[in-house]
Amino acid sequence: MHVDLPKKRYYKIGEVAKAFDVNTSLIRFWEGEFDIIKPKKNAKGNRLFTPEDIENFKLIYNLVKERGFTLDGAKQKLKQNPEKIVQNQEIISRLEAVKAELIKIKNQIE
Repeated sequence: MHVDLPKKRYYKIGEVAKAFDVNTSLIRFWEGEFDIIKPKKNAKGNRLFTPEDIENFKLIYNLVKERGFTLDGAKQKLKQNPEKIVQNQEIISRLEAVKAELIKIKNQIE
C-alpha cells in the first residue's frame, strides 16, 4: 500500500482516509481499537494525526486489509513483535517506492 501524503506536521481525518482509500468512520474505528493511534484534537475537537500515526495506520492497514488479520489478531501481532512488523513495513514501503520509480521510468521510455 503506497500512501501518498505530503510531508506535514498534522493530517486531518479526511486526508488520512483518502490516502488509505477508506472511509473516515474506519479511521475513527481503528483509532478506538488500536492504542498506538493517538491523534491530537484541536479546539473544535477535530482529529489531527501525526506522521507517527500515519506510520501506525500503515502497519494496521497491512495487517488487516492486505494480510487478512482479524482486529484481535492484528492487536496480538503488534504486541508480540512490533519491531519486526515495523521493519517489514519499512521494507515494503521501500520496495513500493522502487516499483513506483521503475514504472515511472518505463512510462518515460514508452
